[in-house]
Amino acid sequence: EEDSTNPFVCLLKKMKEMRLMEDVVGETEEALTERMEALAEQWRDLHARRAQLRARVVASGTTVKENERLRTQALKKAEEEKEENSKKESDLLRARRELESLRKRHQKLSKNLLKYSLFKRYLEEVVENSQFRDIEDLIAYSEALLRSRRDLLQSQWWHRQLVEQGKVLQQQIRAEKEAEMLQCKKELQQLRESLDQAQRDTRQWEDGWAEAQDRAAGKATELKSLSMAIQSLFQ
Repeated sequence: EEDSTNPFVCLLKKMKEMRLMEDVVGETEEALTERMEALAEQWRDLHARRAQLRARVVASGTTVKENERLRTQALKKAEEEKEENSKKESDLLRARRELESLRKRHQKLSKNLLKYSLFKRYLEEVVENSQFRDIEDLIAYSEALLRSRRDLLQSQWWHRQLVEQGKVLQQQIRAEKEAEMLQCKKELQQLRESLDQAQRDTRQWEDGWAEAQDRAAGKATELKSLSMAIQSLFQ
């Protein structure tokens, strides 16, 4: 887009296109002239052969049948040549149209070149007061700068893409780590609850065990007292 709006580049392109168009128009005009001359020569040759054929028919003194045969051949030959000439005339007409189209394009390019010629003197002054050899050298340098700027913009664009991708990846990793931490917290809470339940169960079991031991001790005391009472009865 910048190349198309840069007056330096546009001027160079129009000058090159103008020179190419002048060459094409010159070559086309030359080819058209040669084709027209060849067609005219063929027409002259055709008329000459027809005249010779008529002269031979008249001078030969042949029979009517022979004259009719020669006449048929002549008509057939004339028809073939007419078709060939018609085709050549069509080619010539098409060539003229192409030449007219090229001339119109040449005129359009001439107008465009006049439009951009306002910058020509300015470019010449720049060349005179710089290290550039000519206008094309200056414009080539400008095009190189534009290409460098495009490359820089492209590099910056890729850098932004990489940064954006890095941010997205960082967010994904952060989300995954947060999910893992949340899962670990849930598992830790479950372990704490299990530990608390185990501690409660242990205390309950210990209390039951102590109570059972107390009951067993009481039973043992009662049994000992009963045993002593029985022994006293038998003494």
